[in-house]
Amino acid sequence: MAQTAQAAAAPAAPAPRTAADGTERLSVREKVGYSLGDTAANFIFQTMIIFQLAFYTDTFGISARAAGTLFLVVRVWDAIFDPIMGVVADRTNTRWGKFRPWILWTALPFGIMGMLTFTTPDLSPSGKLFYAYTTYIVLMMVYSANNLPYSALSGVMTGDVGERTSLSQYRFIFAMLAQLAIQGLALPMVKYFGQGNDARGYQVTMGIFSVLAIVFFVITFSTTKERIQPPPDQEQNIRRDFADLGRNRPWVVMFVLTLILFITLALRGGTGLYYFRYYVQRSVDGAVVSGENLFSMFNVLGTSATIVGVILSKPLALKYGKRNLFIGGLGFTTLFTAAFALFPRDGVTAMFATEMLRQFAYGFTIPLLWAMMADVADYSEWKNHRRATAIVFSAIVFALKAGLGFGGAIGGWLLASYGYVPNAEQTERALDGIRLSMSLYPAIAFGICAVCLLFYRIDRRTEVTIADELAARRRALHHTAIASAP
Repeated sequence: MAQTAQAAAAPAAPAPRTAADGTERLSVREKVGYSLGDTAANFIFQTMIIFQLAFYTDTFGISARAAGTLFLVVRVWDAIFDPIMGVVADRTNTRWGKFRPWILWTALPFGIMGMLTFTTPDLSPSGKLFYAYTTYIVLMMVYSANNLPYSALSGVMTGDVGERTSLSQYRFIFAMLAQLAIQGLALPMVKYFGQGNDARGYQVTMGIFSVLAIVFFVITFSTTKERIQPPPDQEQNIRRDFADLGRNRPWVVMFVLTLILFITLALRGGTGLYYFRYYVQRSVDGAVVSGENLFSMFNVLGTSATIVGVILSKPLALKYGKRNLFIGGLGFTTLFTAAFALFPRDGVTAMFATEMLRQFAYGFTIPLLWAMMADVADYSEWKNHRRATAIVFSAIVFALKAGLGFGGAIGGWLLASYGYVPNAEQTERALDGIRLSMSLYPAIAFGICAVCLLFYRIDRRTEVTIADELAARRRALHHTAIASAP
């Protein structure tokens, strides 16, 4: 942050980085340890994004319309639960901090529910639907109790804007590694362990990933530290916490952006397997066959390109600013996503090449979303002289979860409206619905997200001003506390 601060304001050398002012540099060990928490969460989160709709319709045995309604009901309820969890996390006080304990406490329940959600019981249709609702609701509540404090933790590990971007970069490289594992290994593992019984295959596969998630959560808890605390005289006032959000324009922009963005990711992510299973065709020994076997490689190559984009995100953000880079990344993502509307069913090479370009461009944006959330929390403290990190993050995660709910529901409802029939040859109309859900529909939404960011006003200079002024306040409070100590 020192170099950035000098470039922006220049007069005096920055004060030393200390734990007292919240600008302490983070070690590689701590960044990696923190990042493994997102690896753990993505073993289950990415499975939900990519496979859950297809699992429910083609393996578990409920209709696309019922699955869509399930997604909406469960995820909207979970979104409502997030602000409640934010209030609880902000008011948690232990010797381990406010947020780290939740990562430890929820590790085992998270793993258990991840496996149970992808278990197919021998029940009647109504019994299966009840089981799906119950396991999915509990999983998402545990996910909130784990992931919301985990996300908020990044806002209190350091107040240095450069270190936060670096931490987000580490975080999402490790998240992408989990995504690679899910995309490249999950479907082959389902086939291997299932031996023709996909229900069994999903259960064993998710059991393995869930055990790994538990281990990684424990490592995250053990290797991280909370350094930034609310002002010691801050009044605990829930009503004011939420009122501050309404007056925080950058937060409003990020809320709308996150809602639309995750509607889009859920819609397109949930459609991908259908796209390759039913739309994509290829020639093998003179016969035309489904492109389903290409799905894992399609995702692995795309995610590899995403990792490159994530790695480049920090230097590009320092040069152009987070907001500008975010807009550019979303703009190119929009164009490459729309291109899928033009590809014929056997245009596999063009699909792969375009997806890699699309994922590369989108990779720039991934660390920025979460780094900007931490900036929004700082902005609120800077303007209001009150800090409620988990409330800020929980309200954004509310939008994330609601977006996933609406996106998953829209995906299921679109399939049903276009006449999709599970495990059958699809009509031309159904194929059109699958193709458009993979291309034009999400492209329009990505474009709207880029427009939202035009209203986000925290630029590089403002980031530095906020960080420096907050660091000065914390140093002053620290010195006052020392002076008044007996």
